[in-house]
Amino acid sequence: MGFDMNNPITLQDASERFTGFLKNQKRASATILAYTNDIAQLTKFLSGKGMTVITTVTQELLDEFKSDLGKKGYTAKSISRKINSIKTFFRFLKTEGVIEVDPAASVAHPKYEVKPPRILSKLEYRALRDACRGDARISAIVELMLQTGIRIGEVANLNLEDYKDNEIYIKPFESHEARAIPLNKAAKEALEKYLKERPNVKEKAIFVTKTGRPFLIRNIRSSIERYFDLAGIKDAKVNDLRHTWVFHHLAAGTPLVTISKLAGHKRLSTTEKYLKLIGDKKEGAVKLEEL
Repeated sequence: MGFDMNNPITLQDASERFTGFLKNQKRASATILAYTNDIAQLTKFLSGKGMTVITTVTQELLDEFKSDLGKKGYTAKSISRKINSIKTFFRFLKTEGVIEVDPAASVAHPKYEVKPPRILSKLEYRALRDACRGDARISAIVELMLQTGIRIGEVANLNLEDYKDNEIYIKPFESHEARAIPLNKAAKEALEKYLKERPNVKEKAIFVTKTGRPFLIRNIRSSIERYFDLAGIKDAKVNDLRHTWVFHHLAAGTPLVTISKLAGHKRLSTTEKYLKLIGDKKEGAVKLEEL
């Protein structure tokens, strides 16, 4: 449904309708949150300039907003992501007939270097394992991520009923399809060890806190990052465990389609990007059982 051109809507109204559009499109909750926050930041900037109606926004104002982000210390990558949100926002408004000219169409993205995925070396992931060996819960999580490549959000969403017959079942979530992933010996042993120590509570989540509440994504992330530090692993993020799994499987000769399916990639091209790394790091690849 379009808008009445005779009654220009406010920036706030436009942003709220944009959020509704994203929800109707069934975009991922993380994407909706990021877009909403970016547009809210833009709205606050424009309001400070005395702009309250969406039709008064110009490319010059958007370029000024981009410059302001740079002055505030945002990285080129972060600014580029915000610009992407803004471009999507104004394309939506033009499609809906709110604006006749898209002020964001010619706003340029800042240039920045896209770094290749961080792959943990054999020494690094062994050091990580050693560092968290005394923590059955984190040890199980790290092992699952290293041996199956599942996402941190999927770890947090695992329920007790999702683990059976030597595999874990990843439930469909937003735009991601369901899939079953077999567990190797290392992953199964780590998970079984944790389950023996897991608090005896009614909570259905596999990973819980000492008080029996679900172990949230942010807590999982901070815990693993703490063990990265203890293991002396620099410049690594939790998602690099997933990158490491994909890389070593492909380097060991596992079919691309198989890895793409197990990883839950929506496009085969996402998995293919890792192939570029293999030529340079082939000598560093290890046998899967070493993981």
